[in-house]
Amino acid sequence: MTIYITQGRYSQQAMKGLVAKPEDREAEVRKLIEGSGGKLLSYYMTLGEYDFLIITENKSEEDALAPIAVAAAGGGVSHTKTVTAITPAAAKRVFEKANKLAGSFRSAGT
Repeated sequence: MTIYITQGRYSQQAMKGLVAKPEDREAEVRKLIEGSGGKLLSYYMTLGEYDFLIITENKSEEDALAPIAVAAAGGGVSHTKTVTAITPAAAKRVFEKANKLAGSFRSAGT
């Protein structure tokens, strides 16, 4: 399973609704993620450019992006950004592969 980190903003309408009727969105987000076969690892409200950050685990990009499309289509969220995350152990394996390849590559202009 791959880890995905998604950030996004709530729409003005969503914020207005949350202020009028406060709610914890974690259960609803979890249900949506699990509906695509994934697992919600973390869900945070954040300060700054984005209003929320979720960390999920899923089988594929398609399975990870489907719930984001549903949330965006509902009009409650916008400006979503999703990145793939890898563990430090996986990063070490990447650097080991890069180490083996480094001697056979010539940089542009050299």
